[in-house]
Amino acid sequence: MTDPIPPRRVFHPAREEAATAAQAAESPQTVNPAYTLAFQDMDFLLREDLRPVRFQLELLKPELLLEQANIATTFVFYGSARIPEPSKADALIEAAATDHQRLVAERLKAKSKYYDEARELARRVSRIKPDPEGRRQFVVCSGGGPSIMEAANRGACDEGQESIGLNIVLPHEQMPNEYVTPDLSFRFHYFALRKMHFLLRARAVAVFPGGFGTFDEAFELLTLVQTGKVRRMPIMFFGRDYWGRVVNFQALVDEGVIAAADLDLFTFCETADEAWDCVCNYYSGTEEDLGC
Repeated sequence: MTDPIPPRRVFHPAREEAATAAQAAESPQTVNPAYTLAFQDMDFLLREDLRPVRFQLELLKPELLLEQANIATTFVFYGSARIPEPSKADALIEAAATDHQRLVAERLKAKSKYYDEARELARRVSRIKPDPEGRRQFVVCSGGGPSIMEAANRGACDEGQESIGLNIVLPHEQMPNEYVTPDLSFRFHYFALRKMHFLLRARAVAVFPGGFGTFDEAFELLTLVQTGKVRRMPIMFFGRDYWGRVVNFQALVDEGVIAAADLDLFTFCETADEAWDCVCNYYSGTEEDLGC
C-alpha cells in the first residue's frame, strides 16, 4: 500500500467560486451590490479608502508576471517621448509654422541621434545570456512609449529578444509602442509604483535627454543612490551638452547642496559604445561580470 498523498488544497479556487457566484438566482438580496464578491466589485475596489489595496495590487501584478517570465535583472532606459527618429526629424521642421517652432524642431532634430544610440545600446544589452540557472539578465525596460522608449524596445526586438514597457495612464492617452513584448507590457495608475518597478530589478540605467518625466525618474534614482537606499549601479547620462545646459551640476556643488563626490554617481556619455564600456568596466571582476 502506497502512502496517501494529501490534496494540494481544500478550498475551491477563486475562479471557480466566481463562476459559481455568477449562477446565483435573482432576488432582492443577490442583485444588491452588497452581495457581490468583493474581488469582483469594481465600485468597492475603487473606493477612496481602498487605495492601499490598489497600491498592493499594482505592485504585485507586474512583480508576479516578471518573476513568472524568469526575469532577474533589467537595463532601464529613461528619456524623452518627443525626440524623433532621425528619418522623421525633417518632417517636424517642415511642419513648423513659427520661428520658435522651427527652432524647437531643429533642436529636436539635433537630438534625434540619441534615438539611434538608444537602439544600439539596447541591442548590445539584449545579447547578454541568461545565467546558469536560466534567469534572464539585463532585460531592456523602458516606459513603453514613443521616441527614446521606442528605440530601446526596438533595439531588443532587433536582437529577437523580449523587452518590458511600463506605461502610465495619462489624460492624453499614451499607447505602448509596437516593439514592447505584449506579455511584458504593463499599465500603471500610480507613478510611484511605476517608478518602483523601474528600479526593483535595475542593474544599469541610461538617461537620455528628456523633460519633467525624465528628470523625475533620473533624480529620484540619484537621490536613492546618494542616500544609500539603492546600491550603486552604472548610471549614464547621454548628452553632456544637453545636461550641462539644463542642469548646472557644478553649481549644486558650489552652493553646498550636494557633495563633490555626488557627481561621481553618474557618467556622461555620447554613444552606445561609451555606455556599454562603462557598464562592462563597472561589473568587471564582480559576481555580475558580464564577460564583455
